[in-house]
Amino acid sequence: MKDDAQMTYPAYETVGEDRPGPWLVTCDHATNAVPPMICGGDLGLSEADMGRHIAYDIGAAGVTRHLADLLDAPAILSTWSRLVIDPNRGEDDPTLLMQLYDGTVIEGNRNADAAERLRRMNLLYRPYHAALERMAEARPENSVYLAIHSFTPRLNGRTPRPWKVGVLYAYDARFARPLIDGLQAEGDICVGENEPYCGALYGDSVDRHALHHGRLNALIELRHDLIDTESGQREWAERLAPILIDALAHAKI
Repeated sequence: MKDDAQMTYPAYETVGEDRPGPWLVTCDHATNAVPPMICGGDLGLSEADMGRHIAYDIGAAGVTRHLADLLDAPAILSTWSRLVIDPNRGEDDPTLLMQLYDGTVIEGNRNADAAERLRRMNLLYRPYHAALERMAEARPENSVYLAIHSFTPRLNGRTPRPWKVGVLYAYDARFARPLIDGLQAEGDICVGENEPYCGALYGDSVDRHALHHGRLNALIELRHDLIDTESGQREWAERLAPILIDALAHAKI
């Protein structure tokens, strides 16, 4: 097998880098792909498990691409499964490289030591974040860092999640607040404020590329049964775009 220096694998995909819109749309968990230099491209999970939310954010990549088009904005998407190494975690986060996720043992990660963790960071995680930082710095002042994610309707053994959309934020709600208000004004969207997760996660992508630079930001979580088809992804992107534009107009900058 070729060594890492001989293998090439793009750590990210970008869309419309020269677009002028005041947004940067990101998708940290875009795919369930396992690069060939990681366990030979197989983490030892079944096809069914690799198709679950544990491996990627179902539907988020499609929503990201459609939103970027509608907002005339650039986008960046990861190109590997979060089970390989999670780009939405800080480098010292204990969940950066998961060995157990929602009841499933990740066989390819069971024996991953510190050296393997560093190897995956250098191959994938760090190039992705370097590109993300470059794109964020190229955006105009008062642009919005918009992270697109999806969540499972129900974790194993847990109660169903009622929200259709969650808006996550930490201490900077300048953009998130009018966004939540706009979603709630629709009347038929159950909106989770910092649900199903808290938006304050030290070292995650928003913290690293938005909060530390004073950039307007929000992380949008869409329930993945709403966006698991191309038509659903397009529908929700088209629904979100005008709400996002209006929220930006009302953000306290």
